Amino acid sequence: MDSLAAVLKELSLRLAPEKTAALARYAAMIRAERERTALVSRGSMDAIEQRHFAESLALLAALDDRELLRSPALDIGSGAGFPGLPIKIARPDLRLTMLESNEKKAAFLERVIAELSIEGAGVVTARAEEAARLPEHRAAYALVLARAVAPLRVLAELALPFLATGGVLAAPKGSSAPREIREAQAALEELGGTVEETTRLKAPAQGRAPTLLIVRKTGETPARYPRRPGIPRKRPL
Repeated sequence: MDSLAAVLKELSLRLAPEKTAALARYAAMIRAERERTALVSRGSMDAIEQRHFAESLALLAALDDRELLRSPALDIGSGAGFPGLPIKIARPDLRLTMLESNEKKAAFLERVIAELSIEGAGVVTARAEEAARLPEHRAAYALVLARAVAPLRVLAELALPFLATGGVLAAPKGSSAPREIREAQAALEELGGTVEETTRLKAPAQGRAPTLLIVRKTGETPARYPRRPGIPRKRPL
């Protein structure tokens, strides 16, 4: 709790006590579950608030500043629930879907939702390449979140089909961000997106703060995308 409170203070985020308590309870569930589902790496457990929660809440702060935190939102490759679930806990009005192909991880997310009585959140157990072709998900979201999913030229094919025109993809990236942007230009043009902004997140985690990429959906994604599962990674655009 003390570490989480320090993160919130450094990010200038004020949360009601019940929200802070829910975040702490969620962190405790991750610790208890880690051995069975490998939710986060062993090395990151000692600083879970300073890494996973800090980056997620720094993303929330950046989206709030730009008035980009809009519903419905989709968290691709949610894993243990980052970055979507801390954002949802802090902003209960956000309607959030978490997409996770690993059944054990998806089941964990469903348990968190149930135990914390989180309303307006759901889990879809599927690969992005499959879910993006379903009518209820195709071009259905105003915001897509993606943390540590894939290089931008691959992520664009996985994420942009989910966005309605005018929506945004928000993707925290490491030091490779400038190179990823250069390599993704052709893919973004083909898929109907453009990098609108890059900004350094205010993350109190040790080490280099992530760079947030904001990609705007500027046109319809051709119906042939995304390609079959696995192909975007094997043969990036």
